[in-house]
Amino acid sequence: MNTPIKTQKKEIRKRMLQQRDLMSMTTKTLYDRYVCKTLWQLMEQRGCQTVHTYLPMGSEIDIFPFIEQCLAQKKTVISPQSLPKRSFKNLVLTSLQDLEPGIFGTVHPAGERVFEGTYDLVVVPGLACDGNRYRLGYGAGYYDTFLADLNTSFKIGLFYPFQKMYLLPKEPHDVRLDEILCDINFGDDTGM
Repeated sequence: MNTPIKTQKKEIRKRMLQQRDLMSMTTKTLYDRYVCKTLWQLMEQRGCQTVHTYLPMGSEIDIFPFIEQCLAQKKTVISPQSLPKRSFKNLVLTSLQDLEPGIFGTVHPAGERVFEGTYDLVVVPGLACDGNRYRLGYGAGYYDTFLADLNTSFKIGLFYPFQKMYLLPKEPHDVRLDEILCDINFGDDTGM
């Protein structure tokens, strides 16, 4: 008997969260730094001026240094506020010191500066990814709903190397990303 897809996803989420929480702080810090550097290079290569990005929580990849660099270089940074019914309110971020608590332990930009334009780059968190550029999130469906309407934005998912699987269980609403950053050879750039 086949295990239902929702059950498979739930088991993967649990396993990946446990593994991520158990990472050594040294490895995590080095990889997070590598990701920030790589994201900035991507911004420059693609000439990006507008980036939609998550604000890290818990043991997610810490991209706060990347966000700070974007703000310092006068890029437009937008971060989501999670609302009911799997939707985001996309707010302009002007300072990492000006954040408000949200649902599920998230934070979002303070104030009501809603962004209505297009994004050059969309940076997406997740718990697992596969070789076909699909991601597994936390299960609430926020990013799948948001990404479904973004045809012109370059969408990149950030993952630790152990989060990459050969093939994730998929449902019709799952959205394929343009790129997955999940580099097992990151040591060359970080001195590991």
